[in-house]
Amino acid sequence: MGKNKEVLEVGLIKETRSEVTPERSAITLGSGTLDVLGTPAIAIMVEQICRGMVDPLLEDGQTTVGSKLNIRHIAPTPVGDVVRLQAEVISFEKNTIIFEVKIWDSVELVGEVNHHRVIIDVDRFLKRVRIKSHQNS
Repeated sequence: MGKNKEVLEVGLIKETRSEVTPERSAITLGSGTLDVLGTPAIAIMVEQICRGMVDPLLEDGQTTVGSKLNIRHIAPTPVGDVVRLQAEVISFEKNTIIFEVKIWDSVELVGEVNHHRVIIDVDRFLKRVRIKSHQNS
């Protein structure tokens, strides 16, 4: 991870755009009764942009997992609109990366998210999963 600290640093920014499809609506996701961008879809989009910006910078055998999402969903976005997400690394200490993500639709700011991801060793992580799987059988 030493070489990555030079690349994976505070201030790293990535932007993406994503259509608000019916599959991302509150009514489809079960988080509401309206045909607007659902908060669970925001969570997924945030995890995707943040993972996508840092995972390629990690050492072989490492990945990141989400550990915290604080979502402030502040305005509705209709299905069919396109949202723009901007993610920025605001803190990187030890194995935890903290992001601030802002989401705009075609009219206004619709969301702000604070997201934490933890860098993990894939083999060690999967070993823990296998142990739990055997305990539940």
